[in-house]
Amino acid sequence: MNPTRIELQLWGVRGSIPTPAPENLGFGGNTTCLELRLPSGEVLVIDGGTGARKLGLSLLDRSQGRSLNLNVLMTHFHWDHIQGIPFFAPLYSPANRVTFHSTRRPEDVKDILEGQMTHPYFPVQFELLAAHREFHHLSAGPVELGGARVRTFPLHHPQGATGFRVEANGAVVVHACDHEHGEPRFDEGLLEHAMDADILIFDAQFTPEEYRSKRGWGHSTWLEATRVARAARVKKLLLFHHDPSHTDDQLRAIAEDAAKEFAAVEVAREGSSFTL
Repeated sequence: MNPTRIELQLWGVRGSIPTPAPENLGFGGNTTCLELRLPSGEVLVIDGGTGARKLGLSLLDRSQGRSLNLNVLMTHFHWDHIQGIPFFAPLYSPANRVTFHSTRRPEDVKDILEGQMTHPYFPVQFELLAAHREFHHLSAGPVELGGARVRTFPLHHPQGATGFRVEANGAVVVHACDHEHGEPRFDEGLLEHAMDADILIFDAQFTPEEYRSKRGWGHSTWLEATRVARAARVKKLLLFHHDPSHTDDQLRAIAEDAAKEFAAVEVAREGSSFTL
């Protein structure tokens, strides 16, 4: 029996704003947050949207009182990717260490995360959180985190965003969220980093019809996602960063349309997990 190389769990799959509406809850209303559990026992977190609240509670429950050493990879700092951080329970224990990794300067990341918790926006200031917090700069070259090799690549998005290729024991997960197709230098870099991935998590906020009026908003379509997945020879495609207006019925219809273009596709669902 092959040992588990990476376990991926989705804690938030929605883009732009949380949508706790009944017609959306089948696929989930929390904004983006993912967990990668590695063979070493280490955990990598990608983004801190509102899904980070439940992830934090789960991490504390699983730790059974042991200290946590967590690495958080930040794609960028728009609201939907950081608004769960003030509610991320591991930050409130002095036994824990949380390191935020970004392609931005560490001092800028610290200022941004402090900024959303200043008076009058939040009752607890970021600098008063009990956990030990660190801020590391990610370069284009590979970095070893918890037994995984992480590579970064730039995405086409207003104010910039970062994609991640995570490799552990031969398994590969690629996260390419908040990306708008159409700029060759970004598209070529994404394709290069997505090659032969076990799972490609791709921004599919819009349908092709919606995209006609959303050009320049910084997001892609399910059709473009299938094209990249096919060209990169990925094993599974997850359509991600769902538009807040898309109901469960609409997402099921998107899944059916996408499967006609690339068979191994799923619409990302909050709470789902994948073992590689």
